[in-house]
Amino acid sequence: MTKRIPVVEKIMSANDQIALENRSRIDNDGVFSINLMASPGAGKTSLIERMMPVLAKSMRIAVIDGDVASSIDADRAAAAGATAVQINTGGTCHLDAVMLRGALDELDLAQFDLLIVENVGNLICPASFKLGVHKSILIASVPEGDDKPYKYPGM
Repeated sequence: MTKRIPVVEKIMSANDQIALENRSRIDNDGVFSINLMASPGAGKTSLIERMMPVLAKSMRIAVIDGDVASSIDADRAAAAGATAVQINTGGTCHLDAVMLRGALDELDLAQFDLLIVENVGNLICPASFKLGVHKSILIASVPEGDDKPYKYPGM
């Protein structure tokens, strides 16, 4: 006889709860937030650099940058005019709500109109972890293959 044990609570429920708290903080300060996701080298940071001169004319922008190591992308976002916070994941292939919460603590959200979260370059893990942002955006790099959205449906 096989016994079944019902799993009442989703494994990701702790992350999801913190994501709701993050969203509440972001909403309370009237900030619109996006999560940029893509493969490594697909152009997330380049897009931020190109958007800054246009968006900074009418918006105050913060960027939270997730990378396995280094602050290269956050430095580039800051050089383009954003207030930037770096999250080094130490090997983790995605950002999660706990990591974002720590980065939000480094910002006075009331001073910004737009929060851009540049997730770790990866097409699998980042889509699985709620952060608390308003919208998630996938940047698909054609040289990598135009089939990526079909091969990675979670994105």
